[in-house]
Amino acid sequence: MKILNQPAPPPFKEAVRCAEQNLHVRAKELVGDRDPRAHEFSIQLSAFDSAKSGSGVGVGVLLALCSSLLQKSLKGGTVVAGSLNLGGSIETIYNPVSVVEIAIEKGAAAILMPIGSRRQLNDLPDDLAAKITIHYYLDSKDALLKSLAV
Repeated sequence: MKILNQPAPPPFKEAVRCAEQNLHVRAKELVGDRDPRAHEFSIQLSAFDSAKSGSGVGVGVLLALCSSLLQKSLKGGTVVAGSLNLGGSIETIYNPVSVVEIAIEKGAAAILMPIGSRRQLNDLPDDLAAKITIHYYLDSKDALLKSLAV
């Protein structure tokens, strides 16, 4: 995997490494008979948050890699929220309401969130909840199935 950002922020490198390792370990489940090791990927991060660290992009990177291997697009206008660890677990989003607010500000039509964020999103104001569709996922395979444009 080649990261085009130079210098790449260390949290972004770690998120990409976790996504790549999860793809290799779960390739059969995520992309079937396609071999991710037989492909070379390049990735570039655009500054999208004030920290510009890219630490929470693991699930999004994994979905992009799977999309490339499957040669199927992901749904446009969708924000993918969630970090991934090396074991494949989805990490907690600590302030999902602000993540949804930022997604709406940036013009997203939908957001894909880990199911663990559902209770916290009960605090989302009604006017904001009406502006965006929130889809929840249990694991990376569920996120992939819900994000593919079919």
